[in-house]
Amino acid sequence: MTFTTLCARHACALVSCLALALPATVHAQETGFTASVSGRLHLDAYAYDDDHRGDRNNGGLEVRRAWLAVSGDAGRLRYKAEVDVSDPDDILARDVYIAHDLAGGRLTVGQFKQHFSLDDRTSSNVGSFMERSMLGSTLPQTYRLGIGWLRGGDAWTAGGSVFRLASINDTDTKGEGVVARLTTAPRREPGDVMHWGLSLAHERHDHPGADGAPSLRLRPRTAGYTADASRPTLIAFDSGRDVDVDKWSLEFARVVGAWSWQAEWAGARYDDGASRADTAGGYAMLSWFARGGMRHYDTASGRFGRIAAPPPGGAVEFALRYDRLNAEQRGAVLRDADADVWTVGANWYLRRNLRLMLNLIHARTHDRTLDATVDRTRSVATRLHYDF
Repeated sequence: MTFTTLCARHACALVSCLALALPATVHAQETGFTASVSGRLHLDAYAYDDDHRGDRNNGGLEVRRAWLAVSGDAGRLRYKAEVDVSDPDDILARDVYIAHDLAGGRLTVGQFKQHFSLDDRTSSNVGSFMERSMLGSTLPQTYRLGIGWLRGGDAWTAGGSVFRLASINDTDTKGEGVVARLTTAPRREPGDVMHWGLSLAHERHDHPGADGAPSLRLRPRTAGYTADASRPTLIAFDSGRDVDVDKWSLEFARVVGAWSWQAEWAGARYDDGASRADTAGGYAMLSWFARGGMRHYDTASGRFGRIAAPPPGGAVEFALRYDRLNAEQRGAVLRDADADVWTVGANWYLRRNLRLMLNLIHARTHDRTLDATVDRTRSVATRLHYDF
């Protein structure tokens, strides 16, 4: 199927959903309810320079995200229903929940992103890079079914949830978990922000690899979203034994005018009684707006939001990130490997909700049991990003 055909199918799906949603908005207002439509479209292109090891990665064009959401108020409840139609044959649910104000915070029931890691909590619409760090894309629980609560003060937030490891899209994964995240912002003025955060989580995976449950694996995307040949398996549990997982993450971020820097360090321990695995890693990034713009901090949620309106001609941001993840597994299975990635990014914000992105990536995976580099890949990735 050609890229033009794909875009046409996605456009038709989005337009059809909008046509259905807009009359519902009018009807909702007439009956005392509110509804609004939002969405995002991320069109990506990738090119890879692979080494001689292993299979080659497939470059080309990709509809990375095509999301559509309806949200609003229903009496005293807040609701949201969001889907990803980037693959019309496999529509995925994202945020699907109802929420209610409780005890000075907000109680949420349904499917939503869990409270873990600044990198994961920051929306893909405002991130400085096309992909999250290896830490941010592997350790957080992302969209899961559960009950959560979040409260924010003038300089802090406290959030947590209990959740199932299953989601609307994945009913085969069994187990449950609990997570909590605390943040503080002793500096929180525009152009002068300091952020600290701590996340803790525990998960219990029921019989991964047996009785229809998928294996529990740690496979970071090192060189880009479509670089499947460069995804190492750092940890794997598939014997059918229940696995307990403890996770933690420390966050720091600082904004000084057009400059900002951010870092996280996180880790996890996996244990099924016969094998134990430990992983640790983090990232450090630096961002600079060359002409107008600065990163905006949302004190109510303890994360970064979109920039202010860019100047005529747009705002330009340059960013650099170093990313590393180590993993060691002992017992019935032996593994010892690490991956590290350098990413250089450039973003041109034509409007607050419209930008062009360019990422240059250099990724390497090292097997420490063999003392050998098993993959080294360079890639170029671009994105046209629009949201509404």
